[in-house]
Amino acid sequence: MKKEKHDANTNDHKSNEIKIERESSKNISQEPANNEEIKKLEEQINSANLKIVQLEKEVEDYKDRVLRKAAEFENYKRRTENEQINLLKYSAESFIIKLLPAIDDFERSLQHIDKAKDVESIKAGIKLVYEKFIKILGEQGVTKIDSAGKPFDVQYHEALLQRPAENVAPHTVLDEIEKGYMYKDRVIRHAKVVVSQDLSEDKINSSDINSDTQNNNEGK
Repeated sequence: MKKEKHDANTNDHKSNEIKIERESSKNISQEPANNEEIKKLEEQINSANLKIVQLEKEVEDYKDRVLRKAAEFENYKRRTENEQINLLKYSAESFIIKLLPAIDDFERSLQHIDKAKDVESIKAGIKLVYEKFIKILGEQGVTKIDSAGKPFDVQYHEALLQRPAENVAPHTVLDEIEKGYMYKDRVIRHAKVVVSQDLSEDKINSSDINSDTQNNNEGK
């Protein structure tokens, strides 16, 4: 019996040794696989880190570009606003420069007016200066409103008074008190005019007055 137990123990011990050897050999065989996986993971992590660094650089580059573009836009906006302000501020500059020669002519005329003996030459000089002014205004799109003899039109005329006139259609412009002007297609000053009165209305009114007077007298 003792011998059998001893043999059994011996066999169990051997079987345990075999199991241990198998497990150790199994672990040894798995170590290379685990090492390769670790290397792959490390490579992936390194690649990801490099990509993150690259993306961060790109983000910084884009931020820098955006800031530069924003600064350029602000400068452009400020420059444009200044140009618009100056354009409005000095918009009449070219027109004033064109007026200066006519003013020079007026000044020359005033300097010689006291010494001039010929009235006609003074009138001719003033007329030339006037014509120069009208030409400058015409070049800028300013024109006179022709009113005399035309039918009264509230779009162009301002009636100061009415006056009876024979052989003239009612509401016709008889005289101009003050010239009217247009700037391109806009009226910038209405012409102040005298308008012919409707004589038929006067006759009707006078006949009504006469009839009323006659009736009053008969009543008395």
